[in-house]
Amino acid sequence: MAEITPIRGRKCPVCGKKAVADYVPFCSKRCADIDLHRWFGETYRIPAEEPAETDDGPPENDDA
Repeated sequence: MAEITPIRGRKCPVCGKKAVADYVPFCSKRCADIDLHRWFGETYRIPAEEPAETDDGPPENDDA
């Protein structure tokens, strides 16, 4: 089994333990999987501005 080395000064965003090189920024595969599940379950969201809806319709072709 490979030795797991902690990364100095970095903490796991899920549990707060020291992050390790194999799973940066997490401390373990378990915490990495928890974070991934949160993204898939839409617990985390990136805010975005929706474009204003207009009722203009498609542009007309004046070549006819």
